Amino acid sequence: MAVPTIPEIVLHSATPTSGLRRLVVSNANPDPEPPYWAYNWAGGAVLARYFLDHPEVVRGQRVLDLGSGSGIVGIAAAKAGAIRVIAAETDRNAIVAQQLNAALNGVVLTSMHADLTTGPALDVDFVAVGDLFYAPHLAQRVLGFLDRCLLADAKVLVGDPGRADLPRARLQLIGEYSVPDFGLVTGATINAGVFALI
Repeated sequence: MAVPTIPEIVLHSATPTSGLRRLVVSNANPDPEPPYWAYNWAGGAVLARYFLDHPEVVRGQRVLDLGSGSGIVGIAAAKAGAIRVIAAETDRNAIVAQQLNAALNGVVLTSMHADLTTGPALDVDFVAVGDLFYAPHLAQRVLGFLDRCLLADAKVLVGDPGRADLPRARLQLIGEYSVPDFGLVTGATINAGVFALI
């Protein structure tokens, strides 16, 4: 179905009957992490909306979508004219979902199953990060990686509705949209920002 506030993108969506629980529950792991990638998150939605409204930002660029989940940000970057999009994610099921979603939208993503936050910057022009500042330990690792990306001359944009561990002192607001977010009732939206990391 089309993503609320982003009708240009369609995604396979989680529903009560979608059977996603079968993907993550096993005898060895009866209480797994929820499939966060299967839901709309404000940071990803706001970045996707921004790229579609301002295609000149990523047109002709090599883009890394860090913590890509369903691939919505990478899909938007590809639709906006990015020449290569790497969608990095730590959840194997999300990798499958982003490839299905990319095909559904007629774009190509290079999926990467990896935690990039512990390594060097990739050779990209642009890094997009949505919704990765929700816990202190993760925020610290992500910010360290993004600093390495800045040192390698990549531009960094962050999409976020103002979560607790957002490094506000390092961010410059460049756009704002009302978008859906995980946990809100269907049809509800929240204001989220697109920020340049400085």
